[in-house]
Amino acid sequence: MSSTELAKKLGLARRTISHYAKEGLITPALVTPGGQYRWRYEDVVAEMRELAKARRQERD
Repeated sequence: MSSTELAKKLGLARRTISHYAKEGLITPALVTPGGQYRWRYEDVVAEMRELAKARRQERD
């Protein structure tokens, strides 16, 4: 799915998705020859859960 579709499904801005990808927080399934990201929703959700878990552990 595109970044726009992913953002809508997650309730985030498309720029947030792009920012997270550039920071290495989430990994696209594919980058097109034109530089557009393509995503697997389930993979991104799993990565975001792991990120949230790690941040919680840092606070504790």
